[in-house]
Amino acid sequence: MDRYTGQDIEIIDVGMCYEGSEKAALSNINVHIKAGEFFSFLGPSGCGKTTLLRLIAGFLEPTTGQVLIGGKNMRGIGSNKRPTAMIFQNLALFTLMTVAENVGFGLEMRGVSSDKRRKKVDELLELVDLPGVGKKNVSDLSGGQMQRVAIARGLAVEPSVLLLDEPLSALDLKLRQHMRTELRQIQERTGVTFIYITHDQGEALTMSDRVGVMSANGTIEQIATAENLYNKPDTAFVANFVGENNSFTATVKTASNGHATVETSFGLLKGINPQQLSSGQQAVAFIRPEVISVLEDSKKVENTIKCRVKNISFEGAFVTIFLDLEGEDAFIMRQHNDGTTIFPEIGSAIDVCFGTQNTRLLAVGEGFHA
Repeated sequence: MDRYTGQDIEIIDVGMCYEGSEKAALSNINVHIKAGEFFSFLGPSGCGKTTLLRLIAGFLEPTTGQVLIGGKNMRGIGSNKRPTAMIFQNLALFTLMTVAENVGFGLEMRGVSSDKRRKKVDELLELVDLPGVGKKNVSDLSGGQMQRVAIARGLAVEPSVLLLDEPLSALDLKLRQHMRTELRQIQERTGVTFIYITHDQGEALTMSDRVGVMSANGTIEQIATAENLYNKPDTAFVANFVGENNSFTATVKTASNGHATVETSFGLLKGINPQQLSSGQQAVAFIRPEVISVLEDSKKVENTIKCRVKNISFEGAFVTIFLDLEGEDAFIMRQHNDGTTIFPEIGSAIDVCFGTQNTRLLAVGEGFHA
């Protein structure tokens, strides 16, 4: 199958307020999605992800700002005139139709001849790994097969942009994980710009070229690659929302050369200071569970905490150790299980440590509670 032509999308100063609502659904959204990119919007329920997707699709018009596709302002252009196709959360397949009739539906509505439709449908079913199932009824398919039919139907009209509204949410975990790989491969083969929305960070991080993290107040907190979102969150909200993190409230004592020392309820910590916080400012220290380890007798590490083992959760490939710290909520350490690792006993007192570069100091920020 020939690659399609993906187009870029520019969302410029977009705001959206529904009639009768005092709270804006979206505020000051600015993002440039590149042609042929797999871009995901990630955020909690109610943050405006679906609203944003519907603005791009043309089902809604923004209250303020502009949506450009391929450099063209889409204001006043209806959904049927835009170079987009949308896959809904419920898939919206016609269950009384065959697979081929579903995939070819959009082409039939555009007056494409039956011969050309048949050829296109066969190509698309091959693309989504469903060759030879065109005569089956949709209701006879598995959940994963239905997902692929929905994708094929969306691609049939040769969109430049495919919009996906949490299409994997109804699938079980193993099938979701398999479909992530499938979706990414389909996107790479077609060259279509994919815009995907989800509250599942595993989906966003594994599939996307870049991810835009949205907060509950309808704004974008950070846009970055999966690696940078996880390792270099810009805000406390992103650090807390993406992956698992231990967080400790702190006050900055000294700051210099991109690092800072902070005072916590259990002593001093040193970490990196990307926001250039200064002495006296309130901060949150973030430490990922996997970077914490038991302090070895001969080892010297800047950040060391005395604590007690509260509980241990064996999870196969790794073990999560819950640690009790006076004056703070329990925090966790995660250790890899290679079959030889000796884990501490419940109730034992231990010293744990983590490096300065693994301690990220950020301002508290709106929408975050340590």
